[in-house]
Amino acid sequence: MWEKLKPDRIVRSVYDIDPSALLREGIRGIIADLDNTLVAARETSVDPRLVGWLETLRREGLRVVIVSNNKEARVSAVAEALGVPYVFSARKPLGRSFRRALGLMGLSAEEVAVVGDQLLTDVLGGNRAGLRTILVTPISPEESFLSKMNRSLEKFAVWAMRKRGIDIRGDGS
Repeated sequence: MWEKLKPDRIVRSVYDIDPSALLREGIRGIIADLDNTLVAARETSVDPRLVGWLETLRREGLRVVIVSNNKEARVSAVAEALGVPYVFSARKPLGRSFRRALGLMGLSAEEVAVVGDQLLTDVLGGNRAGLRTILVTPISPEESFLSKMNRSLEKFAVWAMRKRGIDIRGDGS
């Protein structure tokens, strides 16, 4: 069970993800979390750097779908500004939203990586769905109440994993 909380890779931000490296690994698509992964929690404006990063991904042939536990109004505002398909009210880590995103991309689980800032939603859900997982540092310390609760549980999970000799750093850090 603890292994399902271990990301394949840890990076500081989405901008540290090399599209060419993903393609060499057979990755053709990215399922990206929204809050504190692509934009700060509660942020509605889109950083031009994010637009450029997504354009680079598209130019390289990678597909992107945003999968968020947030409500449609929040997710659609950012996703539409970025021109990216999305899944809202995803109920991560449950697998239905990940399967839906795979369908939107027309890709198999082996061809997709999940990028997110939380172990208990993004990494756990991605690993359970058979996807590669990339953990990023949260953009902002400002978070929803539920995310703060998840962070407390994550701290316990990391402690428990270390106690069992499981290195949380993954092989990409």
